[in-house]
Amino acid sequence: MILITGATGFLGAEVARQLAQRGEHIRCTKRASSAIPAILQPYKGLIEWAEADILDIFALEAAFENVTQVYHCAAWVSLKTKDKKPMIAANIEGTANIVNLCIRFNARLVHVSSIAALGLAKPGELITENHHLEETAENDGYAISKLESEMEVWRGIAEGLDAVIVNPSLILGADAGTEGTGQLFETVRKGLKFYTPGTAGLVDVADVAKSMIALMATDITAERYIINAENRSYKQLVEEIAQGFGIKPPASEAKPWMMGLAWRIAAFVAAITGKDPFIDKIAAQSSVMLKEFDNSKIKKAIGIEFKPVSQSIKEVCAKLSK
Repeated sequence: MILITGATGFLGAEVARQLAQRGEHIRCTKRASSAIPAILQPYKGLIEWAEADILDIFALEAAFENVTQVYHCAAWVSLKTKDKKPMIAANIEGTANIVNLCIRFNARLVHVSSIAALGLAKPGELITENHHLEETAENDGYAISKLESEMEVWRGIAEGLDAVIVNPSLILGADAGTEGTGQLFETVRKGLKFYTPGTAGLVDVADVAKSMIALMATDITAERYIINAENRSYKQLVEEIAQGFGIKPPASEAKPWMMGLAWRIAAFVAAITGKDPFIDKIAAQSSVMLKEFDNSKIKKAIGIEFKPVSQSIKEVCAKLSK
């Protein structure tokens, strides 16, 4: 039996869909309050849903019955300052529960981390799997939670766990709606005036899921893989998104000092309203940094050819334009 955590989310649902399209019978965990994604509705006969929060060890234990493979996609994501400590604790504890049960049930694990858990390369060099984030108070809670969740997986590997880790870059896909990277598309569509001077890695959600499934089928263990299709400047990215919507692209560059002012204003507004800030400090800083990622390791491991980012952008714009 194959188990997927976080299958009601953007990436988890795509992993479930690809496995179901292959005719695999799978079990997916969900919280009682979560809705089953529309993209999984056609596969009701192949998907068994188990109500099990990753922090509920007893419900998880029941969900692990006869499980031999686990895709751990579930994680709490928040930019709210008040959520930082509980998010870190929850993501680490949830991953520790998954790791411990995989060891107990002798199940192979593919763990979803993030490029947020990667460190920075020297100027002019690509970021590889050998770069590790230095945990400091300046890092956002999500990055710390992903780094320390990885540490739980490595702890499990030291105890005999059969596992690999994937570190996807910014994930694009038409089914994201206006969440995650979909927020950027929606912001551009509403008339974004500025672009930032930084660069970022981008990858289609279908390729992330495909990579995870391909890695699961190998005998590779105790490795981490960057899943990244292309590195793009934010200027090029927002220009292509604007073109996809048939609108005028942002014409002015947002300087670092402007981004610094933006996150401070966002933090102030968020503190008053209780809502997520429209941009946080780390995102503002990242938007002006040059970060490019090396995807040679995953290509060598499974021979994947990534979907062009331009094609993904067109698909997202088309879906959001309907």
